[in-house]
Amino acid sequence: MIALNHTAITALDAFRQSQQPASENLYLFAGQKNKSAPISRQQAYRIIKKAADYAHLTEHISCHSLRKTFGYHAWKNGTSPALLMAIFNHSSYQITKRYLCIDQEDKDHVFCQLNL
Repeated sequence: MIALNHTAITALDAFRQSQQPASENLYLFAGQKNKSAPISRQQAYRIIKKAADYAHLTEHISCHSLRKTFGYHAWKNGTSPALLMAIFNHSSYQITKRYLCIDQEDKDHVFCQLNL
């Protein structure tokens, strides 16, 4: 379970209203064959891949890419490493650091931004 901000709630409400027929009991992203079941991981991947192709992105994009991108931007916006470790269920900061591709450029940026 995750919390949603106002923008996400507004977007989801608009999506729900666009669906025909509207039903409270259906999954937000229901399977095509079985409307009472969610889409599969494979179908989620196909949707993400198609969106990436539509946006003319050449690098490999997957559902996991979205998770890593979320973490990277959360890190860049000041989310604490301990909180990101908990969100990703990582056992150490080193794993989270490697996962988010925190490199020397990020370290250098910290030193360049401080005016001591």
